[in-house]
Amino acid sequence: MRLPEVRSDRGLAVVTGGSSGIGLAAAKMLAARGMDVTIIARDPAKLEAASSAIAQSAAPGVDVAAFSADLSDWDVTRAVFECLAAEQGVPDVLVNSAGVIYPGEFTAMPLSDFKINVDSGFWSVVHPCRAAAPAMVGRGSGHIINVASVAGFLGIYGYTGYSSAKYATVGFSEALRFEMRPAGIRVACVCPPDTETPALALERAMRPPETDAVAGNIRPIPAEKVATAIVRAIGRDRFMVIPDVLSAFYFRLKGIAPEVFQAIVDSDVRKARRERRKLNDAQRDV
Repeated sequence: MRLPEVRSDRGLAVVTGGSSGIGLAAAKMLAARGMDVTIIARDPAKLEAASSAIAQSAAPGVDVAAFSADLSDWDVTRAVFECLAAEQGVPDVLVNSAGVIYPGEFTAMPLSDFKINVDSGFWSVVHPCRAAAPAMVGRGSGHIINVASVAGFLGIYGYTGYSSAKYATVGFSEALRFEMRPAGIRVACVCPPDTETPALALERAMRPPETDAVAGNIRPIPAEKVATAIVRAIGRDRFMVIPDVLSAFYFRLKGIAPEVFQAIVDSDVRKARRERRKLNDAQRDV
């Protein structure tokens, strides 16, 4: 089936989580290429600063707009997208990049943190899709790009809440792809590793040492690299987008030989725990 053309240099792009990190980097690139850009995030002050930065990098004639909204709330999301449709029309591209990460070992982390991961990392993807998809279907074109994570196909130690949200995002996006394709809508899922964003330092401070032992071979990548992968995906008939080579290797390895992948992770966890015991023993001896 040949899908209707969608381009990254014209039309309207809506980017959730567009006030920082991956979302902001993607919004800047799309505006620079010639798309009108609307960003949605929670913090009005960050939205104002981000809008100015996007406008400075935008091509001549590009419109930049912003909405403050908690996308984990369906009623709020629906109202924002109704207003957006009335003022700007139906998005040609929807990039869902909103979300927060609260790591921690499952038996110790507050259940409220687990719920925040799911609300922010999953429902903040589902709600914008639900708000935008019917109008896209009515028009017969569009591209939805949902940002998940490596934690959406690899269960990461210390990330039970976040992995739950991002596994759900990958599964939701794949099912949505099958439903949207006959209507002319593309759906893609982007799965980056740790990304150099303002939130990464806090995330690292919260997660257990076993996480770094498991994820240590995959270095953080710049937000601009993920944004480039997002922009390149627009208009292409490709579902899974993994921006770095090592993460893509682990995706294939787990698919072909999951037992091997699990054995590697188990070994890394054992090593990290041995190092932690040595450090604790050394501190007691001081």
